[in-house]
Amino acid sequence: MQTKYLAVSTAVFTGLLVLGWVTHGTGVVRDDPERNIVIPDELMTQLQVKAAYDGENIYFRYRWPAERPMLFDDVLVYEDGVWEERGGEVIGPDPDNLVEDRVAMMVDDGSVPLFGRYGGYITIGDGLTTFTGVPETEEERTKYLPSTRTDPGDFESVRPENELEMLRAAGQFLDLWDWRSSRTNPLGQAEDTSVGAEREADAGIAPYFTNIDEETGLPLFMFDPAAGDPALRIDAVVAGEVGFNDTYYLNAATAVPFDPNRDWQNGDTLPRRVLRDGSGSRADVAMPSAARWRNGFWDVTLVRAMDTGNPLEDKIFRDGGNYDLAFSVFRNASTMRWHYVSLPVSLGLEQPAQLVAERFEGDAPDWTQPWTEITMYYPGQVTWSRLTDARQHPGADRIAQRVPVATRHSEEQLALYGVQMEFAGEIRSQWIWTLIISLGLIVGMGINVNLLMRRREGEA
Repeated sequence: MQTKYLAVSTAVFTGLLVLGWVTHGTGVVRDDPERNIVIPDELMTQLQVKAAYDGENIYFRYRWPAERPMLFDDVLVYEDGVWEERGGEVIGPDPDNLVEDRVAMMVDDGSVPLFGRYGGYITIGDGLTTFTGVPETEEERTKYLPSTRTDPGDFESVRPENELEMLRAAGQFLDLWDWRSSRTNPLGQAEDTSVGAEREADAGIAPYFTNIDEETGLPLFMFDPAAGDPALRIDAVVAGEVGFNDTYYLNAATAVPFDPNRDWQNGDTLPRRVLRDGSGSRADVAMPSAARWRNGFWDVTLVRAMDTGNPLEDKIFRDGGNYDLAFSVFRNASTMRWHYVSLPVSLGLEQPAQLVAERFEGDAPDWTQPWTEITMYYPGQVTWSRLTDARQHPGADRIAQRVPVATRHSEEQLALYGVQMEFAGEIRSQWIWTLIISLGLIVGMGINVNLLMRRREGEA
């Protein structure tokens, strides 16, 4: 009988070993586009930044690596009599390379609680667009500040308008500069926006508009045939054969009205945006000259008046002041949340800080100071409500004590944590399987040892 029990126990033990081997690592799926999960091949990158000012204007210069320049965001492609929209927003990197490169910078003057300690994390509430499990809606659910909600984790719990106005007047917003390789760079501009109750543009005219006639579904404008071809070719666009020296963007000043009677061919391509000079506060951020990608790097310089006269939309820079910044970089045809972010970075105007803006005299900075190296990382789906919930985040008590994230975690750790949060359910399931199998192996081992000892005693 003991021999029978021993055989059964051995079979169970062996089965558990096989089950452990088979299920090991199966709980984590590398990519799952249906759940908006696509993990970048590289979780880290570097951004170099310099800053300078002259008392009237403040300059920021950014440099970061990119495999190739993405000069298109979305396009209209002619196929069998229909102009189809392609590119712009995809899950993860766009295989057709129809997503523009971007660098963005959030700015605060100390008015937004916790931004200087936790950076962009405070703007990531639950239920944002492209997060796993968020239902698709026509309206994008953007980042927001916790103070603008009665429940910081509930996107829908927006405070009444009068309270939002009071928060804005108290400086409870983040200034957000957004440079785009397709939609703003050719004009020598960036977009001036902000984050408060949502991500919103400053007042004024955007530097682009949509190239579609809503009634007919046809483009509004095309390239001037007198200057060359009236359209691009989609194969050349995707392959990166259309470059800076080509006419690759539509400008309202030079484009001509679309001609539906032309002999359009399959693959003919027009930009889905028409560029124009922006105006108002939305156009406060300019460029000394349009940027170009060279030798594997973008090198972008932005300039803005230190005091724009719009304190409800812009953070005002003052000589000798201290500020908090957070950066993001979009590259290699990735958009939305598939970008790289930084931890908060302190800025001092001729004051000690991680990034020091040097004062200069003359027409422009000479940029002789060294670069400030900033490590960028993929943030995953880490929300502020998760970070502040002790049941989900062991470090929530440290946040309650206002301990800065940089003193607790490196960017490498945060990137890995972000990936873990993408697969939190699978990891939990894998852990439970491992626990059950481990306990079974321990019990099986104990039974086998016990039976073997009894058998030897009986033989003796």
